[in-house]
Amino acid sequence: MAEGEGAGLAAPPPLGRVVETGLYVDDLARARRFYEDVLGLSPMLADARFVAYPVGETVLLLFLRGTADEAIALPFGGAIPPHDGGGRLHFAFAAAAADIESWRARLTALGVAIEGEVHWPKGSTSLYFRDPDGNLAEIASPGLWANY
Repeated sequence: MAEGEGAGLAAPPPLGRVVETGLYVDDLARARRFYEDVLGLSPMLADARFVAYPVGETVLLLFLRGTADEAIALPFGGAIPPHDGGGRLHFAFAAAAADIESWRARLTALGVAIEGEVHWPKGSTSLYFRDPDGNLAEIASPGLWANY
């Protein structure tokens, strides 16, 4: 927004949480095996181009790369605009502090390399690892941010 634009507007209404996070994968079947077998997620909706996983109060969407680059008309009206992404992205899952060691053991037992571990000043621990498409996943305990 250019300087001066929006002058006189009221402050925006507050936002809540992030509802969805979308990742783009090269092989949906391979990605599903990882997210379901390694992380224990269960799909709530899936088709040949995407899968949706409930994660706490949010949704993790995996799209087969290149299948969301055109608008999707919905049978009940409206359309989802085109989107797609590339490169290695980063996202984090919340976990109880007491579960970090169990996650470390599970990832190690399943051959998932833990690329990094950080013990944050406020007491949080983060474990960093990659999904099959090279995205950087994190499992973090509370204390990472002022609001988590």
